[in-house]
Amino acid sequence: MNPVEGVRLALQQIRAQKLKSFFAVIGVVIGVMFLITVVSVVEGLNTYMEEDFAGAIYGLNTLTVTRIPSVSFESDPDIWRAYRRRPRLKFEDADAIEATLTMPALVGVESSSNGTLVSDRGITVENVWLTAASADLFRIRNMKVDQGRVFTAPEDRSGANVIVLGAEAADALFPSLNPIGRTVKVNNVPFRVIGVLEKQGTLFGISLDNRAMAPARSAMGRMVNPHNVVDNILVRPDDFRDMDAAHAEVEATMRIRHRLRPGQDNDFAIETAEESLSFWDNIKQILMVAFPMLVSISLVVGGIVIMNIMLVSVTERTREIGLRKALGARQRDIQLQVLVESATLSGAGAMLGIGIGLVLAQVVSAISPMPVALAPVWMAVSVALGVGVGVIAGIYPASRAAKLDPVVALRQE
Repeated sequence: MNPVEGVRLALQQIRAQKLKSFFAVIGVVIGVMFLITVVSVVEGLNTYMEEDFAGAIYGLNTLTVTRIPSVSFESDPDIWRAYRRRPRLKFEDADAIEATLTMPALVGVESSSNGTLVSDRGITVENVWLTAASADLFRIRNMKVDQGRVFTAPEDRSGANVIVLGAEAADALFPSLNPIGRTVKVNNVPFRVIGVLEKQGTLFGISLDNRAMAPARSAMGRMVNPHNVVDNILVRPDDFRDMDAAHAEVEATMRIRHRLRPGQDNDFAIETAEESLSFWDNIKQILMVAFPMLVSISLVVGGIVIMNIMLVSVTERTREIGLRKALGARQRDIQLQVLVESATLSGAGAMLGIGIGLVLAQVVSAISPMPVALAPVWMAVSVALGVGVGVIAGIYPASRAAKLDPVVALRQE
């Protein structure tokens, strides 16, 4: 029997018995739909984490020295108490790192908190991301201005009360006005606006443009942290190949500054985007193992349903099968017909599941901050799974159909 002819006959059967065919493949549809939806979200998150999240939070090819790891799954309260006992980072730590590095690198500091801005027109914007930073942070994080300029190293050293606004904060504080040269107050301290950053978008639904940045030694530095204390020290070598060497030198400098003896654990953390995203890699691996296993349960159930439906179909078409055998059809022709019909039925269910899964993935992206990415390879895997389930489910019905005695089958009413 020609397989193409078998597919055509199978599609005719599906069209003739739409409702029965749909219920036959409902398990395959649900399994494939679930697989495509989850994989699309996971792939989207993976791209987002590796590109946008890493660049926005850590900076590319950048070392971040922190007091407490920014990502930690430790649940032991003793470990967290030890974290809180660690010494705070200071401006002197950053100066020592910059002085001892043997390779060209940018070194900056940053401290952040939430706060409220008030424009000179009395407009108030709340929950603004306030950052006290050194001048080099703009270059480390590849931030560019849309209007005006960023503050300079001399302004940072002198603690000048100048401020650079994010695009969203600037639009809210000065609608229809040029903010450059105007004044905003942070905790009743006036700052002169010298620049507006280019739009950066959102990160998991949180705006990166509702922010304000001022020199680390300005009044804002004392608002977000105690005197002389910083949250993070950032080091970005000019050559990314120097990352490992820079990591070793920064660690050695900080251990000397904190007077740690050989064998003592670090009382600080040095993070990179790659190291900090290792937790996501672990989660992704778990998801990519767990979800296919869950999907396989649905496919097994779907395969059992398809097998039962095909057995019923073989029983209903006993006379037809007997007639085919009487006209010269061989056992393998009958087997192939049933297998092709079963595989086509299941494959059609897989295609339907892919379509529904893609729609659900877009709905998830539209109503939540989670991005999605279409994965053609997983679509191909889903179709292969659907066809495979159909073939396996059709083996027993095909065998029963092929073994029917044509004389007995023709007598079947």
